Amino acid sequence: MSPSTLAGMDRSRLARITQHLQQHYVDSGRIPGCDTLVARHGQVVYRSTLGRMDIERDRALREDTLYRIYSMTKPITSIALMMLYEEGRFLLNDPVTKFIPPWAGQRVWVSGEGAAMQTRPPEKPMTMRQLLNHSAGLTYGGVLLPPGTPLHPVDKVYAELKINRSRGDTLEVFIDKLAQVPLLYEPGQAWAYSLATDVCGWLVQVISGQPFEQFVQQRILGPLGMVDTAFSIAPDKVDRFAACYRRDEARHLVLMDDPLQSTYARTPAMHSGGGGLISSMADYLRLCELLRRGGELDGVRLLGPRTLHLMRQNHLPGGKDLTQLAIGAFSETAHEGVGFGLGFATTLGEVQAAALGPGDFYWGGMASTVFWVDPVEDLVVIFLTQLVPSNTFNFRGQLKNLVYSAIVE
Repeated sequence: MSPSTLAGMDRSRLARITQHLQQHYVDSGRIPGCDTLVARHGQVVYRSTLGRMDIERDRALREDTLYRIYSMTKPITSIALMMLYEEGRFLLNDPVTKFIPPWAGQRVWVSGEGAAMQTRPPEKPMTMRQLLNHSAGLTYGGVLLPPGTPLHPVDKVYAELKINRSRGDTLEVFIDKLAQVPLLYEPGQAWAYSLATDVCGWLVQVISGQPFEQFVQQRILGPLGMVDTAFSIAPDKVDRFAACYRRDEARHLVLMDDPLQSTYARTPAMHSGGGGLISSMADYLRLCELLRRGGELDGVRLLGPRTLHLMRQNHLPGGKDLTQLAIGAFSETAHEGVGFGLGFATTLGEVQAAALGPGDFYWGGMASTVFWVDPVEDLVVIFLTQLVPSNTFNFRGQLKNLVYSAIVE
């Protein structure tokens, strides 16, 4: 192997990542800072920590910084539920009402709103598979829409019932409230980014007979040695917790969540399987390495390789991509040439997606974090920052160009 390459990747080309992020995002003040890692064949070939973790206190970003990973919690929840699938506890086409009986009266929105709303029974019951791939008929209740966007009549019901994982409801109350909301569409007939993975957290709790957060800790985080991943921040780790920012109308960074006064310092009433975890680069790398290796890491196996292969395939009806099925104004991914499996999006083809890396599986989080695993190139990429919302900049698209152009062997 040439000294200029590492694990088949050109070192000088990898250095472009630093130059790009430093010049276009950190020095320009578009983001406070970022931590980026590329690993191939299990070897870290690139790592950079740029900028600051806390602008107000002028604290440099550290390699052990802790981040709100928001929706990068979803793959962990999906893994938890699929671990129970491997134990024979449910089938993918099982109706959800088998485990959530109060949902037996669910109806599908047809027209109108409020007292004039027209609904009908679903043609087929919602399935476990549909919850795992966001085709179940649920929504996010409009909370992720840009300010001023009119709410759909169904989302207005979410708002009226105050269905939101940050409202202080327990997971059980959250599930009971969802029983009162009509589905936005016939289950299995569309794709909408939604609270479905939070429901998967409840299903883990119901099927396992163990509180969701305990299952995650005892069956996933503990065995994997993910010592910094949790639903709240421990007092002795607050000094490692990054501040979180948004941009104002003048495109200046504005503090959104101060690490010293964060709600993450309190144990949540509801442990959100859709977005509740904080984590570190070292911890999330362990999760990604487990995924790269087919469900096993350092003698710990969470999933069989065939189950993981099933999870990363496109489960959208008819093998369609998101352009053909997605509704709603927000997602953590582009739609062209992108399918969705059981907890992950996947690139269906380079030409369709206009991007390198077909066959990868991935997701991101609301604070602009992103990861992907590419089993073809034996590659893991993780990008961590703290800027809300995640569609402000297309970090994944830019990083794909930089990373894949560095693969030379």
